[in-house]
Amino acid sequence: MPLKLPNIIGHRGAAAYAPENTLESIQTAADMGCKWVELDVKLSKDSVPMIFHDDDLDRTTNGHGPFAEKKFEDLRDLEAGSWFADGFAGIKIPTLEEAIEVILQRDLGVNLEIKPCPGREVETAEAMLDVLSQIWDDRDRLLISSFSHVSMETSMDMANDWYRGLLLDTEPMENWKELADYLNASTINIDGRTATRELIDDIMDTERQILAYTINDPQLARTLRQWGVDALFTDDPDTVTEDMFKAH
Repeated sequence: MPLKLPNIIGHRGAAAYAPENTLESIQTAADMGCKWVELDVKLSKDSVPMIFHDDDLDRTTNGHGPFAEKKFEDLRDLEAGSWFADGFAGIKIPTLEEAIEVILQRDLGVNLEIKPCPGREVETAEAMLDVLSQIWDDRDRLLISSFSHVSMETSMDMANDWYRGLLLDTEPMENWKELADYLNASTINIDGRTATRELIDDIMDTERQILAYTINDPQLARTLRQWGVDALFTDDPDTVTEDMFKAH
């Protein structure tokens, strides 16, 4: 059974309108009509799964240095909103548990991307899945994805009945088909900004759903839709909308 996905998935919440990967961003995506959001999961030094993208703290917080070197308490002290806009000053990096709570409250589906710090591919997947297994029970509204095939393998071993998505880089590895088969991936998530029609045709031949990141240009969204892409990740669900899919 293919995963029943909306055409538009809010990227890191609604990252054009609120600080990415925060509870505020999830709420904003829901307010804008998104049915699903995509979030990134990393581990604190003491193995608390948190919602965060970068290996370093500098871009989206008032902290500095590697995320992986900070304990949960230290990360909790950081401020993660004012880099985006003054109105968001004071907001925090959420835990996975807090994010899931909001997602359940707002009746959303979620694509959780395992974003391990280098060397923590297994550990990040295990910690994330431990938390999820206690609070999430709707397999039809969850997609677990990663660029790390080690994290994906761990996910397959621990939670085989949850849907998995294989993330492909701008330059997909040559053996992506074999990897997708091995991981029993339901979706292939591609960089829609550089993807060729040939790649999309190749994925369609495997009868997997195709998700394209991160599409904020309506014209590109329409083109990818015409080529056969099933769903788009966007920072801007006001500009790249479900309506674009209805015309075809």
